Amino acid sequence: MRVGEYFHGPPVRHTTTAASAPASSSFHDGSRGEEIAALSGLGFGKPMIQRWIKRADAHGTSVEAELLADGSIREDAYFSAMARFLRLPFIAKIDPASIVDMDHLDIQLLHPNQIRLTHAKKAPQVAIVPEAAKLSALAALLDRLPGLRQGLAVTTPSQIRSGVWLAGAARRSRIAVSDLFETHAHGSARIVLSGAQGFMAGGLIVALAVMLLFAPGPSLSALHIVLSLLYLSSLLLRIAALLHLKRCRRPATRTTNIDRPDLPVYTVMVALYREADVVGQLVNSLERLDWPPALLDIKLICEADDTETITALLALPLKPHFEIVHVPACQPRTKPKALTYALPAARGEFLTIYDAEDRPHSQQLREAFQRFRESDDDIACLQAPLVITNAQQSAFSAIFALEYSGLFRALLPMLAAYRLPLPLGGTSNHFRTKTLIDAGGWDPFNVTEDADLGLRLYRRGYRTATIDRQTLEDAPTSLRVWLGQRTRWYKGWMQTWLVTTRNPADHLRQMGWRGALAFHLLIGGMLVSALLHPLLLVAFAAGLYAILYTPSALAGLLHHPMTIIDSVNILGSYILLVQLGLRSMTSHERRLVGWRWTAVPLYWMMTSVAAWKALNELRTKPFFWNKTPHRPVDATIGTKK
Repeated sequence: MRVGEYFHGPPVRHTTTAASAPASSSFHDGSRGEEIAALSGLGFGKPMIQRWIKRADAHGTSVEAELLADGSIREDAYFSAMARFLRLPFIAKIDPASIVDMDHLDIQLLHPNQIRLTHAKKAPQVAIVPEAAKLSALAALLDRLPGLRQGLAVTTPSQIRSGVWLAGAARRSRIAVSDLFETHAHGSARIVLSGAQGFMAGGLIVALAVMLLFAPGPSLSALHIVLSLLYLSSLLLRIAALLHLKRCRRPATRTTNIDRPDLPVYTVMVALYREADVVGQLVNSLERLDWPPALLDIKLICEADDTETITALLALPLKPHFEIVHVPACQPRTKPKALTYALPAARGEFLTIYDAEDRPHSQQLREAFQRFRESDDDIACLQAPLVITNAQQSAFSAIFALEYSGLFRALLPMLAAYRLPLPLGGTSNHFRTKTLIDAGGWDPFNVTEDADLGLRLYRRGYRTATIDRQTLEDAPTSLRVWLGQRTRWYKGWMQTWLVTTRNPADHLRQMGWRGALAFHLLIGGMLVSALLHPLLLVAFAAGLYAILYTPSALAGLLHHPMTIIDSVNILGSYILLVQLGLRSMTSHERRLVGWRWTAVPLYWMMTSVAAWKALNELRTKPFFWNKTPHRPVDATIGTKK
């Protein structure tokens, strides 16, 4: 049916009868009656209206919201019918140049209902988005004051949002890049090393050089002892996670897919760059989310000059709750900058982040919402587990799957259980939107914005918990792709460690000694172990040679305790990675991994290569984002097209 096909005059007010009224008392509300009368007058048949009423009652929304989310009625057709009824001009396309950027303009991204348009050759206009519930009242007002029609026109919510996005692009881009640095410079990775940190690093290097020059033997021994003990301490958290995993295997949280009238709007944000190959898969995955479309706010965030991805998205039949956001091309070209640019337009009470290749569990939003509702307000973020589905494709993907299994199903739940800081995963984080905005969003200069944000929330007194519904991903299968991604991760963890420790007194006061210790064991230990692993192998080989070929070594290994510690560090690194991963996996996942875990020693060496590359990049190109390419998967999990 074409909107307005049966339009013969003003909407007729319906009388509610037992035959036509749904069970919900909300139908008897005055605004509901006005809505139904307006929709009937616009030509919508009773079966369609009854379908939307049923959904509105189930979701706690308006009938009009369900109509617009349905997708069967074009937005422009619906609002042009309203314009005809009100006898107002309809603006199908707003010229962004007619919108003047000003304070609070971005409110129209959240609630697009009116915008002032200036024109070079005619008087200004106010473009409005009428509501069905107020249509009769607006028509009556215009009939009483016909002069108002001269400055009014009707447009669509999408056109207001589109115009506001473009009109405020320069301001929004500047804020996304500079706001965190300007308001909290010590919390931004834009400064790689503060003056004090540079002084301390330089002094440490000079002191070490002097020691090695004048007392090389004792200095090397002392350095060996200190670094080996640091390495050993970094294994403690993983040992604790393994023990916690054995003790605490909690059942998955029960959720329900029954509609309930208290569901809020949920924003889903996906930053895309050169992802034309996977946008079809992504949209299909997001459409499977078990959440009412009228309460979904999905933002596909693209770089404005990434025409290939934007063209691929425009070729898809996107439903009304999808919105493509164009981020102006400017430095730094990072995912967190794109997310921060779009954050002012997030309409949801809760917000989650996905990556282009993600396939989230259909009930993940339900579980997160339920967990937020049952938790105290200090739970600002929930982390869903990431599960690798292509472990069988290569040794890299198999061990990557082990890492993710141990991290998301053992280590992070253990940290959350003991109220310790969590470095978030880069996807499937669920936030309370207001808390996220108050915390400053993401740091556009940090290339592991997830870890940085998790720690910033902790320093502000918030906690992160974990949920059970997973997000499926594919791991890199080639050395080149894996190395580029891992180098970026290590560089970002270095940035995060430097930012968090920039003011040691504040760091300890905000995190407490338990939180600070956990942070250093996790982030600092991860960096130390990756950087030192080759040196540890050399030290172990030298110690073993001394034990075997030095006469004094025949008295026993107790003369060489450092060799014992080195062997514990090396074997502990390998065993903990494998055991944490395998014990957290399902039997099917373990079969996919097979015997590929035996490549862990080689994997550790490549991890060290990535860490040293990251250290060099931190000096030469700290904000460079090494893009990980993605490919779509077949319906059979883990196989590539």
